[in-house]
Amino acid sequence: MRYAILGTGALGGLYGSLLAKAGQEVHFLARSDFEHIQEHGLEIESPWGDFHLPSVNVYRAAEDIPAVDVAIVAWKATQNEQLAQVLPAVCSDETLVLVLQNGYDIERSAAEALGADTQILGGCCFLCCNKTEPGKIQHLDYGKIAFGEYASSLRGSITDRMQRITAEFASAGIPMQESEDLFQTRWQKLMWNIPFNGLSVVLNADTKQLTTHPAALRLVQMLMTEVQQCASVCGYEIPVGFAEKLVRDTERMVPYDSSMALDYRYRRPIEVEAIFGNPLRAAVERGYHPAAVESLYRQLHYLNDLNLQGS
Repeated sequence: MRYAILGTGALGGLYGSLLAKAGQEVHFLARSDFEHIQEHGLEIESPWGDFHLPSVNVYRAAEDIPAVDVAIVAWKATQNEQLAQVLPAVCSDETLVLVLQNGYDIERSAAEALGADTQILGGCCFLCCNKTEPGKIQHLDYGKIAFGEYASSLRGSITDRMQRITAEFASAGIPMQESEDLFQTRWQKLMWNIPFNGLSVVLNADTKQLTTHPAALRLVQMLMTEVQQCASVCGYEIPVGFAEKLVRDTERMVPYDSSMALDYRYRRPIEVEAIFGNPLRAAVERGYHPAAVESLYRQLHYLNDLNLQGS
């Protein structure tokens, strides 16, 4: 299949480069790095093997990208207002859109841009990866993608098109986990994203600091408990012991500054609504008020606003 990578940052740069290296036809939308990538290509440092793609199909405008079979939304959710213009430019009625973003019900923007949800899939990336320089991606650890169908009419099974995407990604060395229920997968990822992304900004701490300091670890555990309850009131049960497993996995992780911490540090918008606001509102609508999650959400809103104003 032919792929469009919408957002050639850490995530899109890594997965798109792996697909291109494996021989897939990949078209990269890159705005800030366009000239550099056009001249120098993409460079990947990874425990899976370092490599350099000296020449790639790169575009500054979505209108210049040829028709593709799969459009991968790889930019941050803070840019999703662009989907209304970008997706119609790269998608036909048959194009699948794979939304690889953090958050809850984050695929809705893509569905609205196309006027239908049956073309939309969503995925959670379990990945430690940063863009260190223009056109240069540093992959540190992990890399699995858990994904599934977004439309309620298609959830509950592993569809043929999911299996085809899995096969092509696997041929590029990208581990894939097919999910029969995308929303279950998203709640489980939020149990990590909400405490570790949020606290990394508020406490200015990396993953090692958050798991080794008793006070910080207690905050992580409190937030995980509330996210688990949010999921429950929304109809999704997180397995017993899942929170403890997340903490153990994070303790074994290479010490890592979350993507939200890096966005905040470099005065870029952070994904407050996608990761915190959407699941918070979903829980409140069902009568549950997660106090710790809401407190963190309000703090991040304040810090983000001041940060973007240059204060």
